[in-house]
Amino acid sequence: MNNWTSIRTDDTLKETVQHGNAAYPFAYYLENIWDFDFHCMDWHWHHELEFISVVEGTAICYAGTDMLKVPAGCGMFINSSVLHRFEATASALIPNIVFSPGLLAPENSLIYQKYILPVLHSRISWQLFSPQIAWQGQILDILAQIYRLQEQETDTELATLRLLLKLWDILVRNLDIPDGEKALARPDHRQARLQIMMQYIHDNYRTELTLEQIASAASVSKSSALQIFHSGIHLSPVAYLIQYRLTQAAGLLYTTRKPVSAIAQETGFASAGYFCRKFKERYQMSPKEYRAKKV
Repeated sequence: MNNWTSIRTDDTLKETVQHGNAAYPFAYYLENIWDFDFHCMDWHWHHELEFISVVEGTAICYAGTDMLKVPAGCGMFINSSVLHRFEATASALIPNIVFSPGLLAPENSLIYQKYILPVLHSRISWQLFSPQIAWQGQILDILAQIYRLQEQETDTELATLRLLLKLWDILVRNLDIPDGEKALARPDHRQARLQIMMQYIHDNYRTELTLEQIASAASVSKSSALQIFHSGIHLSPVAYLIQYRLTQAAGLLYTTRKPVSAIAQETGFASAGYFCRKFKERYQMSPKEYRAKKV
């Protein structure tokens, strides 16, 4: 069986895996984007902070409303609750850490209120790190130290926390956060509406859906729905609907022996021929080839 994997999320696209545990909410991962289903770590978000480095290949990241290419030797920070996605066109090795902001300091402490909350509540969705910029190179060096700790030693919690605090100090001193933002929560209205419409698609993808119905689910106009989808995930609502149907169909191809025509009908496609064309456009293989590859 092919050893591909995928990101698991709930209906709001929140990642369901627990990163670390309540006593030590920190996790380290050494992942290759190429190993994920369709070479993509699909749309997800989490309350934890995330830092990645790229040590091989190029990671393509969609974060907030932006698309970024992160080459080997560089890295990035993804803020709490930011919807994001990684993909790659070849092998892309990305060691990364995901941890709760509360690991750095208790939420009712001066440290948290003064140095952590302003970042969480800012409009900053992400920050790239390049070795050519001094402070960013320092962060990349600290990340490399953190990774080595997790890979080579035991009882690393204190040493890891010391490095995280050093990393955060450098980040906070160099991020450009306007004073007016420091007391304001980052607005989530557009993301909330996006997630409402995505959930509506998830719940009703088997039926014939229109743009008007999708927009109505979040009480917005059709033009607003188009803008929210394009700024959030760089797809139209209808394109996302087709993509989601194809994802569900791929799962059925893998887990059942149902005929392709039955799967097409079950996932909302008007005909098996149209389904097969769309499947091949997205995955560069036919449904039958996908099923054979997964066995």
